[in-house]
Amino acid sequence: MNRKSCPDEYPITLIINGSEIAVFQLTKYDLEDWAYGYLFSEGFIHDAKGIEQITIDEEMGEIHVLLHSEFEEDQFFSKKKHYTAGCGRGVTFFSMTDVKNFAKVTSSRTYQLSYLLKKRSEFAKESLLYLETGGMHGACIVEEDGTMTIREDIGRHNAVDKIIGHALRRGLPPERLILLTTGRVSYEMLSKAAKFGFPVIGSRTAATKQAVQLAKFLNIEVIGYLRGKMAMIYTSAGRVNNDMSQELVFEKH
Repeated sequence: MNRKSCPDEYPITLIINGSEIAVFQLTKYDLEDWAYGYLFSEGFIHDAKGIEQITIDEEMGEIHVLLHSEFEEDQFFSKKKHYTAGCGRGVTFFSMTDVKNFAKVTSSRTYQLSYLLKKRSEFAKESLLYLETGGMHGACIVEEDGTMTIREDIGRHNAVDKIIGHALRRGLPPERLILLTTGRVSYEMLSKAAKFGFPVIGSRTAATKQAVQLAKFLNIEVIGYLRGKMAMIYTSAGRVNNDMSQELVFEKH
């Protein structure tokens, strides 16, 4: 029997300008990327320049962030919290109504479905923590030239925050990127992708009805069940050309 090690998760406290925000269950890899991605996704910063300093204390389980702008603590804590589903449970402060006010995606780039399936297969083969433990989620960005970067975490939304943080810190243009994820595309996952501006999201599993509705409204292409030679195309933004067998590809517009 090929025994795998257990996936790790740790309680990590996020502290912004001296104020404790929340405790998150995270895997101790790429924590700086996660901080940038989470703070951007939740509207604390608008770009990477919004953070003056980050200090990570793994022994104490704390991430200290110093923002360039003043942190309005009372206004923040007055917002309603929405707890995310799934492993590595987190919290978001955006409701579905808030997400509908995000800018709609206007990218005109198109991709062959076979290309997305190929990159999804490469993503799976290069997800080292998953291969070691069998219990990790991953998120991956595919750049214009095919370059892939992967981030992994016990929580699917944490993995997406990590990859957004990576892209943000590198200044990558979202309209030229594809986001691939191992996790279910729920409304909070869709909101993170929409906030950054990804035009195409692909997952190895399903998208929820609420996520698909938001994706259609924001003009984001969502493809689920990217496995082998099959897929489920949930939206009709015109960014994915189906060059595969019609018997294996389902379109649910």
